[in-house]
Amino acid sequence: MTSDSSITRAVGDAPSIAVAGLGTGDPDQLTLGIWRRLQAAEAIYVRTEKHPMMDMLRGTGVPIRSFDRLYEQSASFPEVYDAIADELIRLAKGSTPPHAAAPPRVTADAAHAAAPPSTAQAPAAADGSGRAVLYAVPGHPMVAERTVQLLLERCPGEGIELTVLGGESFLDIAFTRLGFDPIEGFQLLDAGELKPHLLQPQLHTLVGQVYDAFTASDVKLTLMERYPEDHPVTIGHALGVAGEERIVTVPLYELDRGQDYGNLSLVYVPASADERLRSRSFDRLHEIVSILRSPDGCPWDREQTHQSIRKNFIEELYEALEAIDADDPDGMREEFGDVILQVMLHSQMEEETGAFTVYDVIQELNEKLIFRHPHVFGADGASDAGEALASWERMKAEEKRIKGRDADRVSVLDGVPKDLPALLTAYKLQKKASKVGFDWDELEPVLAKIEEELGEVREAAQLGDAEASAGELGDLLFAVVNAARFLDADPEEALARTNAKFKRRFLYVEEQLRINGTSFDQTDLLEMDRWWEEAKKRGL
Repeated sequence: MTSDSSITRAVGDAPSIAVAGLGTGDPDQLTLGIWRRLQAAEAIYVRTEKHPMMDMLRGTGVPIRSFDRLYEQSASFPEVYDAIADELIRLAKGSTPPHAAAPPRVTADAAHAAAPPSTAQAPAAADGSGRAVLYAVPGHPMVAERTVQLLLERCPGEGIELTVLGGESFLDIAFTRLGFDPIEGFQLLDAGELKPHLLQPQLHTLVGQVYDAFTASDVKLTLMERYPEDHPVTIGHALGVAGEERIVTVPLYELDRGQDYGNLSLVYVPASADERLRSRSFDRLHEIVSILRSPDGCPWDREQTHQSIRKNFIEELYEALEAIDADDPDGMREEFGDVILQVMLHSQMEEETGAFTVYDVIQELNEKLIFRHPHVFGADGASDAGEALASWERMKAEEKRIKGRDADRVSVLDGVPKDLPALLTAYKLQKKASKVGFDWDELEPVLAKIEEELGEVREAAQLGDAEASAGELGDLLFAVVNAARFLDADPEEALARTNAKFKRRFLYVEEQLRINGTSFDQTDLLEMDRWWEEAKKRGL
């Protein structure tokens, strides 16, 4: 990062902008080529005067024009960077940037660019010719410098020749002062865009642009998603700047305490081989499952097939539902993991055949969620849950049409999984039939149908025909499911609640038997029914 090489976007004989890196603040590290360009310039435009090199620049006698005022006039940092790029382009084309009314000021207390207005500022106007502009930025222009990225995007379309000169990056000095080799594995992250999924504990991690204590607090909370609160982290202030450099190592929970953060501050988390730090990553789960299925893995796991563990999937789902019904967070955490394991095992089996991987599963799910939520990820809106559901169903149908999933379906009842519980299957079949008008309009005929089916059950039972009785009972249950649908009640959930209620009341009966020193064979239904009614009065 310290060479004098440059990146140039040439557009013939055209207005030009040259971007020079001022380095980290040590004058001895400024390249001779850049120093000569600075001395020969008619004016030097700097993104901010809050940089250790400014005293040296003033010594050149070259007029300095700062963009610090834009931080006071703009409502957000992206607006600041856009405004700087726009002014530089206008200067290069020989026009004077307009001075618009100032919107609300940036509220961040400190940033490497969010500085108070500088007394050295002058109006941002063309410097004479208005065609050759020298723009100086902290560090290296291609490292954590958004304004330069905007210029790279816009200058070709504006007919402006853009030259990006070298400069010492804060990375150069960080590698030296913090003592690690980036070839071991390294990532540079922006404090303002830091997300837990970006963190990889096995890599050396630098978090730049930690401007103030508020930003440091956000960084701390994000790091705590992957690291324990007492994990050591290193804070570097003004690395490489004589008399100002400070390097301290603190527990993670102290990251935002007692530090004088500024525009030259960063956070460093060394690479770690501690397996506990990888346990929160999806990649580690995928790795473990692939090891279990490998030739050197677990003999039992290697032998399993889709069919051999099919029932496990169902069992784990019901155990997860039980934890949900019990409102048991610890149980849910464990059971959800068991469900995910089943997905991982089945996906790993397909990965071994080359059909697909679990990452393909995730990709398809992500794309499906985005496609089916145009009211969230697109221009369409949804004012309530009903509109959102209608949008989901519409996009679901469109998705199936695009993929040709409905090509082999000849009935509106197709698409109901055959292994669903019978009550849920009845519910879904009735909903599908209802969509094409095969349904009652109100509840009363449904209730009458229940009474009719109940009478037929009685008749079959009186005849002593077991097979006929079972058939009529099925008709009765189907009619009851229909009533549940009209009452907006899921029959499976309704029956589950009743099962739980029955269990609570029966356990109360058992408890009373123990209290009274009796057993079931020493009591009668009359006494048990009395305790049952008592359980009802207690709200069980």
